[in-house]
Amino acid sequence: MKRLKLKLKIFGRVQGVFFRDHAQAKAAALALVGFVRNELDGTVYIEVEGEEEKLAQFLTWCQQGPEAAVVEKVEHQFSDQLENFSSFEIRYN
Repeated sequence: MKRLKLKLKIFGRVQGVFFRDHAQAKAAALALVGFVRNELDGTVYIEVEGEEEKLAQFLTWCQQGPEAAVVEKVEHQFSDQLENFSSFEIRYN
């Protein structure tokens, strides 16, 4: 199975609703690696790597987010340029 990178920018009410924690748990469940962080503009930014099928499942989850979130839009881009992250972490600005 081909490994890819997925970059996501998630818009809406996505900060202060445990989006990062839930994204980390979802990534772990799908055996994905990378990071998630809150951006100063109120969005959530994620870079995640793994098998293409698992990334598609993660993208679908991000379009809904955790229960308290209101996702308005998700911009995403797939890439074959891997960073080879060793884990999935929450990063803080």
